[in-house]
Amino acid sequence: MENKNVGWLIIGISLVVVFIIILFNHALSSIIDSTCTMAGHTSCTMTQTLNEQTYLSYGIVGILALIGLFLIFSKPNERLVIRRIKNSKGREIKIDSSSLNSEEKQVISLVQKHKAIFQAELIEKLGFSKAKVSRILDKLENRGFIERKRRGMTNIVVLKN
Repeated sequence: MENKNVGWLIIGISLVVVFIIILFNHALSSIIDSTCTMAGHTSCTMTQTLNEQTYLSYGIVGILALIGLFLIFSKPNERLVIRRIKNSKGREIKIDSSSLNSEEKQVISLVQKHKAIFQAELIEKLGFSKAKVSRILDKLENRGFIERKRRGMTNIVVLKN
């Protein structure tokens, strides 16, 4: 459910609670009028208690209404947009892989094949541990073969131009 809808729901509930407070206040006032024997009823302890309870109730409803308004006017969370990063000319990049070991070559070939790939997807496809893939990517990044770009909680691995 969106924040805006929740805000409107909270304001609606606040209005219902205000209506209930008014009804109870009216009923209790009539009971106080019939039972309080003091003249003028303003110094009656029941009247003072009713007034305090009413102000407290309206205060709580006011806080609820403010929360509702905050939710209505607050910005919704932005969605994470993921897009594939392509080579500027759309063609494969040739890499001299003679200095790489077999595991590094596997990583390079997967990155070349997919153009851009999540690091978690590399771990899944290669079957290596997270630490091993991270070390391999560190080596390849230091040698200038690949580049890791941060996307939220993960990295996207692309070939360096």
